[in-house]
Amino acid sequence: MEIDTTTPPDFMDEDPVNNTATAMEDTDLYSIAVLIGELKHEDIQFRLNSISKLSIITDALGPERTRVELIPFLHELIDDDDEVLLMLAEELGHLTDAVGGPQYAPVLLPLLESMVAVEDASVREKSVNSICEITSVLSEQQLLEHYIPLLNRLVLGEWFTCRTSATGLFAAVYTKFSKEVQNDLKSMFKHLVEDSSPMVRRAAAKALGNFATQVSIEDVFNTVLPLFRTLSEDDQDSVRLLAVENFTPFAEFFTSDQKTEQLLPIFKRLAEDKAWRVRYMIASNYVEISQAFGESLVEDFFTSAFISLLKDNEGEVRTAAASQLPGYSQLVDESVILDKLLPCVRDLAVDENQHTRAALAKDISHLAPIVGQQATIDYLLPTFLQQLTDEFPDVRLNVISNLDVINKAIGVERLSQALLPAIVELSEDKQWRIRLAIIEYIPLLAKQFGPAFFEEKLLDLCMSWLRDLVFSIREAATVNLQKLTGVFGAEWAKTVIIPRVLKMTMNENYLHRMTTLLALTAMAETLSVEVIREDVLPTVISLSNDPIPNIRFNVAKSLEALVPLLLANESTSGLYETTVKPTLETLSQDEDGDVKFFACRALECGH
Repeated sequence: MEIDTTTPPDFMDEDPVNNTATAMEDTDLYSIAVLIGELKHEDIQFRLNSISKLSIITDALGPERTRVELIPFLHELIDDDDEVLLMLAEELGHLTDAVGGPQYAPVLLPLLESMVAVEDASVREKSVNSICEITSVLSEQQLLEHYIPLLNRLVLGEWFTCRTSATGLFAAVYTKFSKEVQNDLKSMFKHLVEDSSPMVRRAAAKALGNFATQVSIEDVFNTVLPLFRTLSEDDQDSVRLLAVENFTPFAEFFTSDQKTEQLLPIFKRLAEDKAWRVRYMIASNYVEISQAFGESLVEDFFTSAFISLLKDNEGEVRTAAASQLPGYSQLVDESVILDKLLPCVRDLAVDENQHTRAALAKDISHLAPIVGQQATIDYLLPTFLQQLTDEFPDVRLNVISNLDVINKAIGVERLSQALLPAIVELSEDKQWRIRLAIIEYIPLLAKQFGPAFFEEKLLDLCMSWLRDLVFSIREAATVNLQKLTGVFGAEWAKTVIIPRVLKMTMNENYLHRMTTLLALTAMAETLSVEVIREDVLPTVISLSNDPIPNIRFNVAKSLEALVPLLLANESTSGLYETTVKPTLETLSQDEDGDVKFFACRALECGH
């Protein structure tokens, strides 16, 4: 259908009976015509724009012409760009009312049937969702007349894409049919589980758990469980690994004895699967699967398998299992943790795979609240210290990022004695990214250690970062001072930090003087008005005469940031006219172009 966007298309002719567009102004009618024309525009953005406004078009056409003319027209877009099809697939699910309500909703199904067969998986998935949305308003008779034939065509389709999409269309309608039709649906699903294409069997494995929630308890045992067993023994590991996801929905239908008899053998086989990807999937979902089986079975049957995964030959499997340690530890007795799991933790801390060590470092701290203070000191603390000296940066950073959990378990005194030397060593690391990461965690440490301990042990370190050779470190150090002021308060900053920062204004290195400006500006938002008036502003003004242009234009930028703070308070608002404005006016006449630019910009903020 070729549509001329300069005039309304044929099916937009005014019809006082059938066309709701007759009440529209000519300009509105023309806009609708343009939107329809854009559906076939060469530019993809035009087509996306038109589809996003599909509801406007359908409102203008009315239900009958939407069904008779617009839907066939949209059918021509099936060979369009995947991005267009994705949006169209989503919009079609919302057009039930636009085509005249549930009575006429089946008119949308043929279009979506074509879309569930396209190559792009995201389009197929969205189309399946839209079909399920439409079926929610259809009667049983409509489903029998339109949906079942559609499903049967997809299940027997020549292309695997059809059969793949079909796996997602059973759960939405299963309970709406009689026993006889349900038997047919189960036969169809079984046909997909036994499909020759691994892609279809993968889709069936993924959909089986949802399908199981819709069938009767009897069918779970007689039909679904055998299908699950078939998928778990599939010759393709890509199918078996997806079968792992079905343990959780299946387990709720079984008693403890039935889980032991029916599901446990399947679990053991998959946990020992020859393909590492299947074992990886088991390891990644170990806590969830264990909870599905229940605590009564966990200790007897799951710990040994978990330990095997922690010691697996593949690093990816060990990494996945390490991430499950805290969660699994909550399901077993403390004796199991101390006697069986913690020895594995010590081995993983020196694992040859750096990603495994990093995963352990990220989650090991969460064992501390579970095992208690004494066990943390005896067993976990040595591991923490070892990880803090690991050659892989992510391991060290993951430990530091969870220090608050460790602190709650053993207390700040023991934490500082054990970890502070390692933290100081990391803060002086030759890799600037490591130093940068440590700076980000200093406010967290400060909050835990308290002001007295912080001043004694870490303050000099924080000030040294202001003189670092790397700009990113100096910049982060100024932000760090701002956060520390937020932690300990403005009075603490006035007494402890401000004097040290002001000394840097006399440094011969212009970079240090510039850092002073950055630090004072960053801290200003958390300081009291009195400190800004008495210490910050005079220092900034004094640097306006600096011989280095970079210093002078940073003075202008700093004053620009201070102006709103000064004007917001009655006691300091007068300083703008008497002190700040004259300084900026002088800088606005500076011979350096950058200084003039930032000074003029700052003056505009004061108006």
